[in-house]
Amino acid sequence: MIIHGFESSVVNFENYVNPLLTKGYEVLAFDAPAHGRSSGEKITGPIYRDLIKHVHREYGPVQSFVAHSFGGLAVCMALAEIRHDDDFRLALIAPATETRTAIDQFFHFLQLTDEEVRKKFEEIIATRSGHPISWFSIPRTLKKIKAQILWLHDKDDKITPLSDVLRVKDENYLNIQFVITKGLGHRKIYKDAKIGKTIVNFL
Repeated sequence: MIIHGFESSVVNFENYVNPLLTKGYEVLAFDAPAHGRSSGEKITGPIYRDLIKHVHREYGPVQSFVAHSFGGLAVCMALAEIRHDDDFRLALIAPATETRTAIDQFFHFLQLTDEEVRKKFEEIIATRSGHPISWFSIPRTLKKIKAQILWLHDKDDKITPLSDVLRVKDENYLNIQFVITKGLGHRKIYKDAKIGKTIVNFL
């Protein structure tokens, strides 16, 4: 299953389809709600997680996943709740590792420095979701994920910074293999031919 990121579409990952078909895979690719050709007016982590779980249940079982950015967080949230074993494969491309980092960037972009506004913002998320911001975190899910993981990230990624990834890398998970690139940023990385070949070979 190919899982795209925020403000993206599965059509951006068409270069993965033929190589995977050639290797004998059945490839599933769905636009997230409110993205691409899908209906809907909003997307959240839980909504995206539930879509992945639905596809796994209705069209799968899915044993291999390729996910970029926000899709990486969503699939990790899904796998933490899907029964699976270490035969599963997950290629994470520049995943949104920590939601708190995205919120920090959002507040910095809008030049919002009022701590009370930030506190209220996080309270709204916690009330609506039933979970604090820290729950929306790939490191939280990794304790429940048994799949073999290939994690690809670029040093120049301005959207999902490498600093969040290095904290995960320092945990020395036996089921995670890291590939750190330079000069590809957040979006060129999944379009890079060498990266694509690495992912297909891993799966």
